[in-house]
Amino acid sequence: MSVSYPNLRMRRTRASQWSRALHRENILTPADLIWPLFVTSGAGVEEPIATLPGVSRWSVDGIAQRAKEAAAMGIPCVALFPNTPADRRSDDGAEALNPDNLMCQAIKAIRDACGSDIGILTDVALDPYTSHGQDGLVDDGGYVVNDDTVAVLVDQALNQAEAGADIIAPSDMMDGRVRAIRMALEMNGHPNVQIMSYAAKYASAFYGPFRDAVGSRGLLKGDKKTYQMDPANGDEALREVALDIAEGADSVMVKPGLPYLDIVRRVKERFEVPVFAYQVSGEYAMIEAAVAAGAGDRDALVLETLLAFKRAGCSGVLSYHAFHAARLLGG
Repeated sequence: MSVSYPNLRMRRTRASQWSRALHRENILTPADLIWPLFVTSGAGVEEPIATLPGVSRWSVDGIAQRAKEAAAMGIPCVALFPNTPADRRSDDGAEALNPDNLMCQAIKAIRDACGSDIGILTDVALDPYTSHGQDGLVDDGGYVVNDDTVAVLVDQALNQAEAGADIIAPSDMMDGRVRAIRMALEMNGHPNVQIMSYAAKYASAFYGPFRDAVGSRGLLKGDKKTYQMDPANGDEALREVALDIAEGADSVMVKPGLPYLDIVRRVKERFEVPVFAYQVSGEYAMIEAAVAAGAGDRDALVLETLLAFKRAGCSGVLSYHAFHAARLLGG
């Protein structure tokens, strides 16, 4: 570029609010947000989560009310995660296949309360249902086996689709599960149910509060490094995304969020598909801790971090701050 100062003054277009708005490259709206919600047993129940201040588990009736509020604020989709009671957890995660489990009850309650006014995204993985806290079935040596797990995940996905889920989101990171789920949906009368694959999900230190929320902290035996990705790897993420797109994913997800914006950008530029990011529980907790310590303003931190996802190339963001952000954005 040959233009130089003073012919070009970069501050010229920043001098007034109207001009900044006119030249803004990315815009954040409530329609860019997905609100994760945690489901628990009972009726009229709200259980605050200590490590996620401001976030609660809700019984099914409360979940339906939260979904109505989200729709009214312009949030297009909610994501559901169950806190399965301990007596319903087992080594094989069989509760995931129960058509009356917490996930299916919540799906039906939201559909009854909201009709088609809001989308319902459902997590497909076995960790909320297993007594060992792993995302799949384990062999005698504690290794999470792939193909047998995929067979269960297919049945879990069909169970959720039958209940009324709009988007199936496999978060397990088993090889081949997107193709298997896509084929099962097609063959069982659910051709319009979307798949948003957790295509690049890292073995991250940022998931701790989530495990509190779904009741799996303390249950996990070992770690998840044999199936979730190494945080050191970027090229591998592109291979994972390419496979999931080829297998039938309608959109892909990068998880966690802010520490992996480079992966979001690389995926968007390489594949030109809808890319979502999950601003995970540890990221939320850090913002809330900063606010509590007087180190930052919640409103500004929330909006700036969410806008960063849009700038990196995200079509949307799963965030526990989604409802708060929608309110700030005038939803």
